Amino acid sequence: MSSLVLPCLLLLWCWLTYGLLPLRWLNPRLAGPDASLQRACQAASRGRWEPAARLFEEAGHDWERRSLYAQRLGQVAAGGRDRWLKAWEESRPEDPDAALVAARAAVAYAWKVRGGASARGTSRSQFEGFHRELRASRDDIERASALRPDDPSPLVAEILRARGLGYSHEEVHALLSRVTDLAPQHFEAHSSALQYWTAKWHGSHQLAREFAEKAAAGAPPGSLLAVLPMIACYENHVGKPGAADFLGREVRALVDAAVADVALADPAHPRLPEVRHLLGYFLFRQGRYRAAREQFRHVDGFTEALPWRYAHVASLHYRIVRTKTGRKALTDRWLR
Repeated sequence: MSSLVLPCLLLLWCWLTYGLLPLRWLNPRLAGPDASLQRACQAASRGRWEPAARLFEEAGHDWERRSLYAQRLGQVAAGGRDRWLKAWEESRPEDPDAALVAARAAVAYAWKVRGGASARGTSRSQFEGFHRELRASRDDIERASALRPDDPSPLVAEILRARGLGYSHEEVHALLSRVTDLAPQHFEAHSSALQYWTAKWHGSHQLAREFAEKAAAGAPPGSLLAVLPMIACYENHVGKPGAADFLGREVRALVDAAVADVALADPAHPRLPEVRHLLGYFLFRQGRYRAAREQFRHVDGFTEALPWRYAHVASLHYRIVRTKTGRKALTDRWLR
């Protein structure tokens, strides 16, 4: 019995210190509530493809939503549960939706082979496997594009491939232009391209900032692209963010612009939950706890977003920040 005392005391300390809210299980696959997508992912994990097919039929020409569905379902298939996808392709050989998921699955599998560590922590064999799988994904991406040329979603997969294989700056500019010709404010395309321009991949702090600022400046209100400079700011300081990196006048202006953009966005925008996560985190770091709590309230229970995905234990990072936010928001209210 005495062997349980220390773990129990540690658990009690964690509870008293952080509260570790919310108490329910956190979904690590999605950024926010989407019952239809959640059901489709669960069905796919059990070998059924029909719910996924219905999702794409309902999405129609909503390119952002198609891109999100392909991304999440592709991750399910890349995780080793792809029997449903093979059955889908066998049942409907020329289905552009199945082809799109297969393309995203191929790219997601390449990233799985690489692993989530930094370049220093990635072995030569992992890099070789990563590049081999990315090169092999070309046929899947081209097939998805050929089956539905008006859909920019396969080109988003190509942007991810470009980052991993080190396309030239000119090639990435041309690739993004092809996407924006079809969907000018495509959020995933821009956020994926932004990653390419970061210093950890094929750009620099300045190039990432310039790309984000240019994309945000030309976007209409409510497009969510106003958050891109905030993402660039986070990426430029990831691993060593100090208080000053969040409290400066320039960063506060970036956050204010993102808050205004979110307020004008369509509540059903499929990428809105991802933006709320990062916005809530920045507001928390700036001591704007009530505003942060409002963002987190919409996405409680989900963790597949920045900044949590960079943490060793995403759920714990989210719980700590979310609990502190709620506690300090209540304190602020009492003190007013």
